[in-house]
Amino acid sequence: MESSAGGGSQCWLLLPQDLRGRVYDGFIRAQEKDFRLRVLLPTDVQLQNARLECSWQLKKVLQGYLPMVKQRLQHSPDLRSFMIELKTILNAALKNTHSTEASPAPQYYPCLVKDIDNLGWDKLLFVDNEFSTIKLKIEDSSGRDHVIIVRLGARYPYKAPDCCVDLPVAFSISWTAQSNIQDIYSQVLSTLESLKSFWDMLDEIDTKTWVLEPEKPTRSATMRRIAIGNNVSITIDVDPRHPTMLPESYFLGADHVVQPLKDKLNSNAHLWDPEVGLLQNLKDTLEIDFPSKSDFEKSDFARDCGICYAYRLDSAIPDQVCDDPRCAQPFHQACLYEWLNGLPSSRQSFNIIYGECPYCTKPITLKLLNKPF
Repeated sequence: MESSAGGGSQCWLLLPQDLRGRVYDGFIRAQEKDFRLRVLLPTDVQLQNARLECSWQLKKVLQGYLPMVKQRLQHSPDLRSFMIELKTILNAALKNTHSTEASPAPQYYPCLVKDIDNLGWDKLLFVDNEFSTIKLKIEDSSGRDHVIIVRLGARYPYKAPDCCVDLPVAFSISWTAQSNIQDIYSQVLSTLESLKSFWDMLDEIDTKTWVLEPEKPTRSATMRRIAIGNNVSITIDVDPRHPTMLPESYFLGADHVVQPLKDKLNSNAHLWDPEVGLLQNLKDTLEIDFPSKSDFEKSDFARDCGICYAYRLDSAIPDQVCDDPRCAQPFHQACLYEWLNGLPSSRQSFNIIYGECPYCTKPITLKLLNKPF
């Protein structure tokens, strides 16, 4: 059995020593060092019952990692897979040998292996060379995939690890000296299920409407800017704990188009039904049908800025529109701010700047909801 690492350098070399393929002898290379080892397979040639013989140098480096090596020997599907995992473990061991940081307690690695074994290795997405950061995959009841990032300290499991999940709400784990990774997994799963309705409603919006912002929403994103028509959109910010309630909303577009929508939302707010989905409620209160992906293209709503001639400026898209219906040219807030600031005739009152449209020279106003820089 032979394998080479990238760049032509050998990462391991194992050669069969008998005709039955039960004994392999060779070396494994890590951090420019070669270590001798032998793998002895039983009569049935099953890897889980194999025996590993190491040189004293390799045994010294792997001291403290042997439970994990044994575990991977028992669970790897074949010898090649085991050698890949052994090289990862060896790299971590060599790095920690020269590390000035506090070393984990002796029970750290066997405890971690046991915890992952109980949870299921199929749920493990990633583990770093130091075995201090792991990523777990988790699926909620709606089939959405999520990732849990767990950063373990040297005092694990006596000290709570750091846990990171892409959620729209604050999350912290409950931890005792008896807790383990399975407890983290269960607590995250419970939180995911509590957010099921929130994600169901936003997934419907993402699927059935043209969302202008964010371009690639994360699971923690609560805001959506939805296209209503050419240069007209509504931005909603949904409460993840109460997703069926009327969300905070504001419109973007020319005043002559936006004002009727504001009036409808105000006059029909009493029609909002918490028993009905978010998208349907928006349709009922605004008395509109949102452009669907089956009937329109995103380019129908994504007009470039009339000043910089680009659609996306850093992370912003054009959100200011000339009020003249014959013009209706969109602009980035930052671009329009710079333009109006450069005009001698422009004037500002509090957070509103008055000036002329760069396209049609008709009066245009810029209301600074956020500072453009």
